Amino acid sequence: MLGEIIEIKENIVIVKCQNINTYNNIMNNYVLLRDTKNIIGEIISIQGENIYINLLGEIKDNSFIFGITTKPSFKSNVQLVSENNIPFILSYQSDERKSLYLGKSAIYENISIHINLNRFFNSHFAILGGTGSGKSFGFARIVQNIFNTKNYIPYKASLFIFDTYGEYHNAFLKVEDNPHIAFKSYTTRLDSNEEILKIPPFLLGVDDLAILLNATTPNQLQVLEKALRLVKIFSRSDEEIIKIKNDIIARSVLDILLSGRPSVQIRDQIFSILAFYKTKDLNLDTILYQPGYNRALKHCLIVDADGKIREMELLTDFFSKYLLEEKEEITETNVFYTLNDLENAIDFALISEGILKSEKIYDDNNLLKVRIHSLINSEAKIYFEYENYISLENYINTLLTKNNQKAQIINFNINYIDDRLAKTIVKILAKMLFDVLKNLKPRASLPFHIILEEAHRYVQNDNDINLLGYNIFERIAKEGRKYGILLGLISQRPSELSETTLSQVNNFLIFKMAHPKDIEYIYKLIPFLTEEIKKRLQIIQPGYCYCFGPAFKVPTIVKLEKPNPTPESNNVNISNTWFIANN
Repeated sequence: MLGEIIEIKENIVIVKCQNINTYNNIMNNYVLLRDTKNIIGEIISIQGENIYINLLGEIKDNSFIFGITTKPSFKSNVQLVSENNIPFILSYQSDERKSLYLGKSAIYENISIHINLNRFFNSHFAILGGTGSGKSFGFARIVQNIFNTKNYIPYKASLFIFDTYGEYHNAFLKVEDNPHIAFKSYTTRLDSNEEILKIPPFLLGVDDLAILLNATTPNQLQVLEKALRLVKIFSRSDEEIIKIKNDIIARSVLDILLSGRPSVQIRDQIFSILAFYKTKDLNLDTILYQPGYNRALKHCLIVDADGKIREMELLTDFFSKYLLEEKEEITETNVFYTLNDLENAIDFALISEGILKSEKIYDDNNLLKVRIHSLINSEAKIYFEYENYISLENYINTLLTKNNQKAQIINFNINYIDDRLAKTIVKILAKMLFDVLKNLKPRASLPFHIILEEAHRYVQNDNDINLLGYNIFERIAKEGRKYGILLGLISQRPSELSETTLSQVNNFLIFKMAHPKDIEYIYKLIPFLTEEIKKRLQIIQPGYCYCFGPAFKVPTIVKLEKPNPTPESNNVNISNTWFIANN
């Protein structure tokens, strides 16, 4: 017997042990408090002869259940749990289909920790810790353990890893030693022999374009919505397209002609429109025919000495002839088009929305034109070049296929693009994955796991929620589990993560953390994080982590094994790099 209970307050039991010096180091050991109930606790502090025990759970029906319903009585028998019985408390039984080997217990070094595989991967998880704490090694080891099976193959696993630094490629190559498992990688490095990551522009919706072009106002969304309707027509090449373009130009010019503005302003604005938006029928050199003489359209816009455009009636009649009484209904959905086609459609959407009606409308909406033009004329254009039409479902299927077989790990190396474009691509692909699974029948029959390295770069409190009404990661966090799309957040700065998203995470692996703001942030969010553990997070060794959540039988500290092969995430070796032999 360890000693007698002298005090019980809240979740802490204080035991007086008069022969404390006869025990070896028993800090963080588990104890059994036996009376009418069998209660398990953990030694969290020793002060003189007093041992402080945090109550963890109860043994019921020959099973350990985390959580306390009643407190032990003062007459309870208090004794250390023998090491033979520790797996009963800490670990699930080893089973390739039901449990996953995580690592060794940090307190009981000979005890292997197996977690409930279903409870870990059927909800969102987070791996948090400072630089050099072992996050990348830990995640790589977990994935390697998933595929290091003998009797069963996780054939339908689908891990989409957004690899911020391009460090995981090396870590997962060996999974292909099993002929039924495939590792597929995409890169953003343009001079690479690997497959370049490409997103079909014709699969982008209004929300995707808003993110891509950094839209900030509802007016800009309206322009993008119209542009998407127009581009499905403009991608065709027939006379009907010319008629529709002529209708848009004519309506815009007529708005200006009938605006009542000064003649000089009317002339300048019509010149501006016809200089950029023109067809073979409507341009500044179009000839207007009249009895007795013909004149170019630009000559009809001359302002006379009285400050008037004398051919106002002629111009009004001329442009009115190009108005369509009935506009074509756009019914086509599966239409191929390029970024250049989209730029053209945005141009016509802008004049259709009256870009010249006010300076504010012009300033807000012209930014869309500038941004898509900049994208088209940058190296980043290649990431949105696709040769042929493909449906969204088939596009996602191509991501999941390698050499005509199912790929289980899909790694996107986004190391070679700037942070803004990386964030855009991650959001767009995440939304595509969500949309596919949302419509999958039967529901959740092919789970997707989106793993975000350096998640604080992407999962933030962005303006999306104000402009679009949602943030894709917050939406996945709240709705994804029922569709089978789950998030894995790996971050060294949890305080920069969206609180809404992180609040939906169930399972946590927390490595060493030094920044007080980050520690305080997760302390408030994670119910299992005690004040004692909060203090230890700053001194825990690299490779060790505290584990919390329904996948673990009890909150515990685990030492993860080094992955083989390792990801390329080691710090620079200064001593080897700096020095050469002094011969």
